[in-house]
Amino acid sequence: MTKKDGFSHPFLNILDQSQNYIDNIISARVRGDNMYQIEDLSYRYSRNREDTIRGISFQIKKGEIFGLLGPSGVGKSTSQKLLIKLLRGYEGRILYKGRDLKACKEDYFDEIGVGFEMPVHFSKLTGEENLNFFKKLYKRTIDTDKLLKRLGLYGDKDKRVMEYSKGMKVRLNFVRAMLNNPEVLFLDEPTNGLDPKNARIIKELIGEFRQGGGTVLLTTHLMNDVDELCDRVAFMAGGKIVETSSPKELKLKYGRRELDLEYEDGGTIVKSSFELDGLNNPSFLDIIRNKKIITIHSKENTLDDIFIEVTEVKGHD
Repeated sequence: MTKKDGFSHPFLNILDQSQNYIDNIISARVRGDNMYQIEDLSYRYSRNREDTIRGISFQIKKGEIFGLLGPSGVGKSTSQKLLIKLLRGYEGRILYKGRDLKACKEDYFDEIGVGFEMPVHFSKLTGEENLNFFKKLYKRTIDTDKLLKRLGLYGDKDKRVMEYSKGMKVRLNFVRAMLNNPEVLFLDEPTNGLDPKNARIIKELIGEFRQGGGTVLLTTHLMNDVDELCDRVAFMAGGKIVETSSPKELKLKYGRRELDLEYEDGGTIVKSSFELDGLNNPSFLDIIRNKKIITIHSKENTLDDIFIEVTEVKGHD
C-alpha cells in the first residue's frame, strides 16, 4: 500500500511514524559515544574527473584525539573541510552527535574550533585586535589572556601581527581556535614551525583539552606528535582509508618480534638480536646473567616506518 495521487490512509501514517521511530533507534545505536560517524563519504571537486575522497568510513569518538594521516594530496584536508562545512555537495553521510551534518545550522560553528595549517591573520591589527574581531563571531568566548600568557604571547599582544615571527603566528592561530571554548578541535599541523619548548606547550594544551572532555581531529606529518597525542589514527592513501588503529597496536602489528642487545665483552661492545618468542635460550640467558648490558630494546617500527609502508603499499593495491 502506498500514497498515491495525494491519497492518505491512517495506516500509512502509522507506518511513517514507525519508520521514524526505527530510524531514531538506529541513529542512537550508531551514535553511541561517537562525536562523528562518517559513512561511505565521497567528494569530487568540480574541475576534477575523479573523486578526491572515495567512499571512506570512520568514527571519531567523543573525548578522543583522532589522527587523520597520509601523504600530501590524498584527501586529508578535503575530509576536514567537509567536516567543518567549508565544502558541501558530498555523497555519503556525516553524522555529528547522531544528527545529519547537513541539518546542522549556524550553532554548529559555535561548537567547533579550527586551526588551519597556514595561519591567516589581519597583519595590520595587533594580536589582541585579531582575537577580539573573531570573538564577535561567537556566542561564547573564553579569557584568551590566560592562553596568551601560557604561550608566551601576552607581552606581544599589542604588537601588530606583521611584526610576529612565524612561530608567534602559529601560536596565535592556536589561541584563535580555542577562543570560543569549542567541543571539537580541528587542528592541521599545530606544531609545525615551533621550537621544542613551544611545541611542548601546544601539545600539553591539546592533552588538557582532551582531558576536559574535548574531541580533536589532528592532521600532521609529524609522527612524534601522533605517537604522543593520538588515541587512534587512520591512514589515507588514494582517497581511501587503508588502516585504522591505535599507534601502539600499529607498532605491534608492523613491528618485528625481536630484541636487540648491546653488551660489553672483554672491553668490546657486542650487538646481538634474539627472537622474543625464544628468550629462554642459553645464549641469551648467559648474556643477561654474566655480561654488562649497555642497551636493550624491542624492534618496534616507528610510526614513520608504518606511514611509509601502509600508504605506499596499500595506496597502490
